[in-house]
Amino acid sequence: MTFVFEEIDYQETPRGAISLRKRSEPRLNNKVLYEVKMNDEFLMSSLFYDAEVELSVLGLDKFKDQNIDVIVGGLGLGYTAKAALDFPNVKSLCVVDVMEPVIRWHEQGLVPLGKELTDDRRCRFALGDFFEFATADNINFDGSKASTENGPDKVHAVLLDIDHTPSYWLNPENSRFYNKERLLAMKSKIHPGGVFGLWSDEAPDDTFVAVLESAFERVETHMVYFPNPYTGEKSSNSVYIAHID
Repeated sequence: MTFVFEEIDYQETPRGAISLRKRSEPRLNNKVLYEVKMNDEFLMSSLFYDAEVELSVLGLDKFKDQNIDVIVGGLGLGYTAKAALDFPNVKSLCVVDVMEPVIRWHEQGLVPLGKELTDDRRCRFALGDFFEFATADNINFDGSKASTENGPDKVHAVLLDIDHTPSYWLNPENSRFYNKERLLAMKSKIHPGGVFGLWSDEAPDDTFVAVLESAFERVETHMVYFPNPYTGEKSSNSVYIAHID
């Protein structure tokens, strides 16, 4: 197989340079990978996505007998969104991302799951800051203005995969979200019986679990293990699931 390396797109944005590239990996029999980089930092790879899928599986499994509206914060390569759409009872899915190029990659079919997401009528994308949309008292999760009579539209589940961990942020401004006040503001936009799920690159952090417990009625943490072909061993991420009574 001929070695593949293609920078599919590169854009300078107010938050830094973001790029999408496709390459074959010689160490894995030239398996073709898609990767997203922000400046010099790798954000996402099509090789490792198990925990992104589990974020949806763990967050939405409890709703099997109920039609639900779901928000995903952070589009990435679309794995969390696709896993959410695999639940037939998801009646609507809104994926919020602050990076216009990332949304465009999916709309133009430049990434493997782009067509599946855009062809599904339940799925739509919203361009903007998830953290602002989630916590402002007069804005819906998609950034639209809330009804002055009823307040923001409520959803059943919010699944977040933007920062590396609750204490290692993609953008320093995101740090303002991970406290009781902001979590309660977001919680007010979720139906009773709903959930907030969060992906993390590291094992669960006891300090953040305590913050979640101060805002939500019940909190679970899950380790997600997956094979790492580079090391020959298993790697891991984690998922937090916070429940609302």
